[in-house]
Amino acid sequence: MKKSLTLAATALLALGLSGCANLYNMAPTVPATATQQAYTAKTGTVKSVRYVVVEDQSPVGTLLGAVTGAALGSTIGRGKGRTLAAVAGGVAGAYVGKEMIDKANAQELTIHLDNGRTIVVVRKGTNFYPGERVKVLYNGNSVGNVEPL
Repeated sequence: MKKSLTLAATALLALGLSGCANLYNMAPTVPATATQQAYTAKTGTVKSVRYVVVEDQSPVGTLLGAVTGAALGSTIGRGKGRTLAAVAGGVAGAYVGKEMIDKANAQELTIHLDNGRTIVVVRKGTNFYPGERVKVLYNGNSVGNVEPL
């Protein structure tokens, strides 16, 4: 009896915690630099969308790929063959890391603001479409975010 009660309580706790996690997964992510900032909001309409790939300036993917590839390559062969496999694995891993981790899908949005101006904004991981009404958040001349209305 005690074992089944503990199991039921654990299941309810896990279910409750997973509900909280889903709430946060649905919330939009903002960069840390967005905190303690005042933004000006303007509304507009997306006129066109072009899909682009943004290269990250950080070498993290390249380095991670090189280290992983070298480690995997070093498990192949013996002597000089193992060294060559480690080098080849490092080179291949660096290429894969650069192509897969250091790049992100994005959209280049042409937005016609309600005040008559037209702006172009590149946003990572967005899913906007032409004709969609949006809110553009500005901090000076920098666009802080684009959100659907």
